[in-house]
Amino acid sequence: MFTSQTSSFQDSIDVEEKDDFDSEELAGYSQKTQLNCYYTIYLYQGTRSEASGESGAWNQRRADSTTSQDDFSLRLVDSSLPSEAEPELRTYISRRLSKGALLGGMGNIATVELSIPEQAIGCYCCLLEQERSPEQPDADGNGYVICFMGGSEKGLNLFRLELDKYVQGLHGSLQTPELQNLETEVRPYLSQWYEESVMHIYRVVQLVQNNTSFLLHAALSHTYVDVINSDERTKADVSRFIKAASLQGLSQQDTTAASLCKVMSEDTQSHLIIDCSTSPPTLTNTVSNRFCDDWIQAFLNAAERCNPFLLRQILENFKLKAIQDMNSLKRFVRQAEMSHYALFRCCQFLQGCGNGDVLLQNARAEHSDLPEACSIITVLEEFLKEESQAQA
Repeated sequence: MFTSQTSSFQDSIDVEEKDDFDSEELAGYSQKTQLNCYYTIYLYQGTRSEASGESGAWNQRRADSTTSQDDFSLRLVDSSLPSEAEPELRTYISRRLSKGALLGGMGNIATVELSIPEQAIGCYCCLLEQERSPEQPDADGNGYVICFMGGSEKGLNLFRLELDKYVQGLHGSLQTPELQNLETEVRPYLSQWYEESVMHIYRVVQLVQNNTSFLLHAALSHTYVDVINSDERTKADVSRFIKAASLQGLSQQDTTAASLCKVMSEDTQSHLIIDCSTSPPTLTNTVSNRFCDDWIQAFLNAAERCNPFLLRQILENFKLKAIQDMNSLKRFVRQAEMSHYALFRCCQFLQGCGNGDVLLQNARAEHSDLPEACSIITVLEEFLKEESQAQA
């Protein structure tokens, strides 16, 4: 039993040997400077607005920066791509629009082949439609197509939610006529997409290093993390790391998890405090367990490679293993209500998984209205406590 469990756990950590990222992708991330990132923004116009009057500034754009179809036109606004690669991207985006594959506000991720050093690269694109205006009814269906390119399709898919949110943050800046704020707002925002949407997990692991296990445990146990004496970006990074590592939203008992999270946040004595006034930061009220500790090296190895995509995959595997263990415990608890041998297997499982404290905490919250299950969980908690005292 323990052999197979250990093997499964090791497989979860050793993502480098799986199909998640092949050897060529890993080699490409061995140094941070080897990963090139690009952005492009296009003006999307339907035929109705195309027929309406255009400003002189737009009219002066070169004809070769516009692709026209029967029902829309796509015009280049700004791009960090090499000049020979941008028309290739525009052709690809036009095909996607013609097929109706780009829906307003929903990001689409694929692999594109362009005249760049990487040749094949992951591409996230999203159509941001302009808001309807009573004064400009013909503006309906117009908007901007935002494209982010970097890494691989599989890598960008791991950050789809972050990329969707980042693109939506550009909405307000795109309401300016003729994008007069292109150089002051839009271009700086677009050029930071990779740092802001992808690199936050990497920055947190670099910040706390071997203390990463304390953050992982805090995320699983719904412990509030307070970052003090730091800039706003670091606070946001840690908050996003905790959210990414948390199981909240994945459990069938979200209401219970939310309640548990609220209780833990109100208990200020249990808050994990990260004081960034020292280097490295000082952590207070730290709690971890063997399960979280076992993942430290995998995170550090990926961070050493400067590979944010592998870091995210490891984090997802970490969550998957925790969910699998939670489901196993729930099954054992149900069986233990009818069998003493199942209760013994429960104890064995908790002893071997290294995450017993977190699993029992979540199990108690989830089974709070089931007296028989709660009594079994109490027995298991006492078992873990005795085991901990015996090892002390």
